[in-house]
Amino acid sequence: LVAVPRNYDPVLHPFEVPREYTRALNATKLERVFAKPFLSSLDGHRDGVNCMAKHPKSLSTVLSGACDGEVKIWNLTKRQCVRTLQAHEGFVRGMCARFCGTSFFTVGDDKTVKQWKMESPGYGEEEEPIHTILGKTVYTGIDHHWKEAVFATCGHQVDIWDEQRTSPMCSLTWGYDSISSVKFNPIETYLLGSCASDRNIVLYDMRQSTPLKKVILKMRTNTLCWNPMEAFIFTAANEDYNLYTFDMRYLASPVMVHMDHVSAVLDVDYSPTGKEFVSASFDKSIRIFPVDKGHSREVYHTKRMQHVITVKWTSDNKYILCGSDEMNIRLWKANASEKLGVLAPREKAAMNYNQKLKEKFQYHPQIKRIARHRHLPKSIFTQVKEQRIMREARRRKEQNRRKHSKPGSVPVVSEKKKHIVAVVK
Repeated sequence: LVAVPRNYDPVLHPFEVPREYTRALNATKLERVFAKPFLSSLDGHRDGVNCMAKHPKSLSTVLSGACDGEVKIWNLTKRQCVRTLQAHEGFVRGMCARFCGTSFFTVGDDKTVKQWKMESPGYGEEEEPIHTILGKTVYTGIDHHWKEAVFATCGHQVDIWDEQRTSPMCSLTWGYDSISSVKFNPIETYLLGSCASDRNIVLYDMRQSTPLKKVILKMRTNTLCWNPMEAFIFTAANEDYNLYTFDMRYLASPVMVHMDHVSAVLDVDYSPTGKEFVSASFDKSIRIFPVDKGHSREVYHTKRMQHVITVKWTSDNKYILCGSDEMNIRLWKANASEKLGVLAPREKAAMNYNQKLKEKFQYHPQIKRIARHRHLPKSIFTQVKEQRIMREARRRKEQNRRKHSKPGSVPVVSEKKKHIVAVVK
């Protein structure tokens, strides 16, 4: 490396800050000009897309299941469907790929768990599942272990299966309500988390075959996702329009409450870096949240997109896939203004410099205003306004109560503690 002599004496550079401020302002404006996140839509399904799964080994392969029992395998580089199979009668409720990527599992409304080969059948071969397990009740979700030939299904209870056997190794239950989703922890692979319709989030340990603890929230949690970089952190998508990031060692209050959606949050998925996650909502939009911030940095929507049911962040941290009610899977950039394709060294240097400038001046009012502004659909915009008024009214009411009550009789409850009902060990 060649030593570059630099003199930081401010007398020699009298206009450094104004010059850099102008550059930062231009960089921020250009970022908004080039923010075109939507790449393409993959159409071919004949019913709403209900679930998706990523291929663990191949970046360009993604699987999707629809409400008519059809499963499609897509090639993202060509942006076309490479294989279609009629997997179930009724909805495909959940799907997951095996950790080695040779096969995948689907569960449906017809009370079956099916294992399919990842590659297409040869010439003259029938499209048949490798294994079919007939269950007693409807399965609502499935997830595969990250390292072993074990998978978990949920429905009436959480069942843990060995791939070689047709009956579950063990069944875990706590309470009597149906369980909507189950997820294995990618780091501490023996841990599972599940969401039940009686507002519980339950954590299980596979080694002890027992539930560990559960947290009860004010409203039902639809699904959860573990942070792929921090073993104990998971984020839950709730019906009360919020997402809650918990540390499983301390469930009494969430680490962070993420608010911005104006309707129930239906799905959540982490980026492979563990720094951000994407959420899909009933309000016809998807949002990207930094893990440590309460508000989203990005909101994606199109005029045609209906209720978004499922969302996935690709393993190279570049793209986001979402499946919605109106039968389309949409492909978005994770970074809205990122230039795709090969960058010249000078382009790369300029990008890095602009990024640093934007960080340096991010709290300057003018730059902050431009960087933060997003166009919202009218329905979301009006609901955001309405909810702001409601929140303000609630806050005022509480303040008035506190003012006219005996000191200490109306305690101050933080936003994080408000939504937790109880933690049961």
